[in-house]
Amino acid sequence: MALYRRLSQTRHVYRRRCIAALYPSGDLTNPSHTVTYSPSINLFQFSSSGKSLTFYTSHPSKIELSGFRQILHFSTLANSEENKKNEQQTPSASPSPSWIDTYLPRIVRPYAHLARLDKPIGTWLLAWPCMWSIALAAPPGSLPDVKMMTLFGCGALLLRGAGCTINDLLDRDIDTKVERTRSRPVASGVLTPFQGFTFLGFQLLLGLGILLQLNNYSRILGASSLLLVFSYPLMKRFTFWPQAFLGLTFNWGALLGWAAIKGSIDPSVVLPLYASGVFWTLVYDTIYAHQDKEDDLKVGVKSTALRFGDSTKEWISGFGLACISSLALSGVNADIGWPYYAFLTAASGQLAWQIWTVDLSSRADCNRKFVSNKWFGVFIFGGVLFGRLL
Repeated sequence: MALYRRLSQTRHVYRRRCIAALYPSGDLTNPSHTVTYSPSINLFQFSSSGKSLTFYTSHPSKIELSGFRQILHFSTLANSEENKKNEQQTPSASPSPSWIDTYLPRIVRPYAHLARLDKPIGTWLLAWPCMWSIALAAPPGSLPDVKMMTLFGCGALLLRGAGCTINDLLDRDIDTKVERTRSRPVASGVLTPFQGFTFLGFQLLLGLGILLQLNNYSRILGASSLLLVFSYPLMKRFTFWPQAFLGLTFNWGALLGWAAIKGSIDPSVVLPLYASGVFWTLVYDTIYAHQDKEDDLKVGVKSTALRFGDSTKEWISGFGLACISSLALSGVNADIGWPYYAFLTAASGQLAWQIWTVDLSSRADCNRKFVSNKWFGVFIFGGVLFGRLL
């Protein structure tokens, strides 16, 4: 350590002396000396005379002058040790390995990444409208059907994974051009399209097994959602409103959950609930889309982030207001208790916080606000649960 400190201090002294000798006038854009490299045994000798500068060192060194900049680099032991220290302190640009890479067998990992199992927020966003609807359909004073909630939770996991697989298969050429998506299994070539289609069939088969456990009305209603599931990934090629199509797809569970309990739907309760989910999706997925707006412009795909531009906050504020209003209307029509409206107020605050504080120019902040929507779902579910019990 003593040797390291000495070499490090010496390196910085050399750099200052070199600069001072090269630029005696203080003008860092016009060197007044030329540089000569001379290997020698004496590590500490430095001389400058006339218009030449000679630097002696027993270590490989390089001094470059290019236009208006000077790069002085020493590949010494001290420099090597300092680089190692800096590498340890600086976080890697590549994403950290997830639990998939740590715990799952190697052969399974690409499929788990394809289904986004390490990013559960998508599953939560798909599951919450189902849970709201199931809880809303419970009789007053009763807890929601636990078995049905379990089935819908598993179904949300499978359907979200299937949707991601479809999206990656259809967008594999686009994903290679987008920074955030180029490492996905199909786009990067880790999985072939045939392997992706095979995995998709496996997911849909498991999803069918869950759907068959529901009543006939729910089976037909659930199967009809597949049209939206398969068409949504194509929408970004044709319209600036793919987020609206995602809302129609992701919130289908608001219709299906009620039907699974009641055997039919009550339009006065279920349709406002479904609409609230669509408006909610327009808020969070527009925020999410701002992460990719530069890449989307280059690739030529569309989004509400590009459609709204600098007016995004005004638009999503309107969608947020429509979401809360629709939830309130659904609660009134369902004759739910007062705790629902207390929780709805808290959910309104969470949604307002997202919209007002999000930095749309920051990918990291957009992602944080997007992920925070799981708490919005928690608030609404808590309101429905306690509103039914009290």
